[in-house]
Amino acid sequence: MEEINCCKTKVRTPEEYQKLINRLNRIEGQIRGLKGMVERNAYCPDILIQSSAAAAALNAFNRELLNTHIRTCVAEGIRQGDDEVIDELISTLQKMMK
Repeated sequence: MEEINCCKTKVRTPEEYQKLINRLNRIEGQIRGLKGMVERNAYCPDILIQSSAAAAALNAFNRELLNTHIRTCVAEGIRQGDDEVIDELISTLQKMMK
């Protein structure tokens, strides 16, 4: 059966890939920790502080990914005269800011 490619993809360097995966692994651990706190009936402010830390980590992940996207995908598209990458970036930023 032939595979249909319905979505854009990006080939990442091994370093970029590992950096993103490491961040996601830490975030995943923070989320598991939050779940454990709820299961152990931890005090609400303690959970909220940890939740805020997880949200900050996810924001840092998004900043890193967006930075890389602009420096690679968007810059390359502009160099090739593909103005659609700018529209796509604007649309992505609008969705992120909701």
